[in-house]
Amino acid sequence: MGKAVGLPINFAVKRSVPDVLLRPLILEFPMRQDPSMIRRRPMSRILEPPFGADVPFSRRRFLSRNAMGVGSVALAWLLREERLLGTPANIPRKTPSFDLKQKNPVRAPRAKAMISLFMHGGPSHIDLFDPKPELTRRSGEDYAGEVTFSFVDRASKKLFGSPWQFRKCGESGIEVSELLPHFARIVDDVTVIRSMHTDINGHEPSIWAMNTGRAQPGRPALGSWLTYGLGAESQSLPAYVVLTDPGGHPVDGVRNWSNGFMPPLFQGTVVRSAEPRILNLDPPAHLKGAVQEQNLAFLARLNREHLERHPGEADLEARIASYELAARMQTAAKDALDLSGESEATKRLYGLDDPVTREYGTRCLIARRLVERGVRFVQLFVNGQIWDNHESIKTNLANCCRKTDQPSAALVTDLKARGLLDTTIVHWGGEIGRLPVTENHGAAEKAGRDHNGQGFTSWVAGGGFRGGMTYGATDEFGHKAVVDPVSPNDYHATLMHLFGLDHSALVYFQNGREQRITDGQPCRVVKEILRDA
Repeated sequence: MGKAVGLPINFAVKRSVPDVLLRPLILEFPMRQDPSMIRRRPMSRILEPPFGADVPFSRRRFLSRNAMGVGSVALAWLLREERLLGTPANIPRKTPSFDLKQKNPVRAPRAKAMISLFMHGGPSHIDLFDPKPELTRRSGEDYAGEVTFSFVDRASKKLFGSPWQFRKCGESGIEVSELLPHFARIVDDVTVIRSMHTDINGHEPSIWAMNTGRAQPGRPALGSWLTYGLGAESQSLPAYVVLTDPGGHPVDGVRNWSNGFMPPLFQGTVVRSAEPRILNLDPPAHLKGAVQEQNLAFLARLNREHLERHPGEADLEARIASYELAARMQTAAKDALDLSGESEATKRLYGLDDPVTREYGTRCLIARRLVERGVRFVQLFVNGQIWDNHESIKTNLANCCRKTDQPSAALVTDLKARGLLDTTIVHWGGEIGRLPVTENHGAAEKAGRDHNGQGFTSWVAGGGFRGGMTYGATDEFGHKAVVDPVSPNDYHATLMHLFGLDHSALVYFQNGREQRITDGQPCRVVKEILRDA
């Protein structure tokens, strides 16, 4: 057996480096007296016995298998300690610092703000926005196509025509269900996208796709990307506000407005669904006025000095920013959330005089007041997943529409009347649609519809979107998007375009990897639905 041969290391090794990291840098292999023997034998036979050979697993064999892998880790660690480790050209050299100061987009934007009315559960597009005469004609027959069911124990292939009538509305003549009389009045201001698809039937993965760009958890929400790319117009209100339902959080809870791998500065700020909508907004009486101002100034100086000693600490930056914002919000937030100055006509428009629509209408009205004051992104959620109408759809779907139809339409009407719709996008939609076949629960009145991620409808208004048009189509039964399909990434790329951003150029570096909202997936800006595209 020959002696050990060490690979040369051309830099000084610190004494503090653990031995376990240094050992793998020494390779041992047998050296024969005649070097020509080595040249005649394959390297694999020198370092490794033949596969299947009955040879004990020795230290030499372990090192020959693993040295280069573990050794490279040790080498990287040593180079980093000596500040000799190179940085790829595409990664910023400086430690990043984050704030919500307003940033200039790469092109002139059409939109400055967005209000997303997210309808968890999957509204039934074929009962609301996407009439299917053939489905109605053949209702009760067996569907010949393939269906992916989420609940096979209640599965049925019996076609289920919509029990509601559709009629043409507005100058555009868009067909709308009788369940949406208020939406019918604004169809000339909206684009109805009838070809949305995630190709996933599950709620959470489709929510992640629609809200973050990928059907996986842990990524930043759409509002986080917009505030990261554009900052805030107002320095006295949060850039990204979430208005939750008093009935509870939506499916998947707080991840719906998570900052993901971005700093906490970009997560959504939740405004409570009941008074007081922001807790502890007012200081105690003995701290008001000049005393509070002096304390806040002193605290700000201490925080900045502390941050200078700990540069690049994103959590610390976010916490300081949130404290400073909270102080500025004492006046601005109270004004934005106070509806007492709104006219009675406006309150009636949103349905505040009706117990059925009052709560959702109040949140829609608050959303308008927030974007009016410079909030970049506002998102409204429903409790749980009220649109998940697996059973008794004739009752449950009608209840969902009664709660949301009037306030949603009022929001578009009010923004337009105030000259805000041109620069404010309004989005209405969920994560999936419903199947064209019956979900069987025995009695006919208990019939419902299962999940359908292959085709569904969303609508958008304002901020550069065209009005009075439909785009795309599902098949004759409303099952799959077949004409001009729009994916979640197409939707996000189009939104970024309207905000003056390029979805492929808006990059966040996470551990050295370039992250984008569209994440390099095939997508396009859907210019056919844009004004002056």
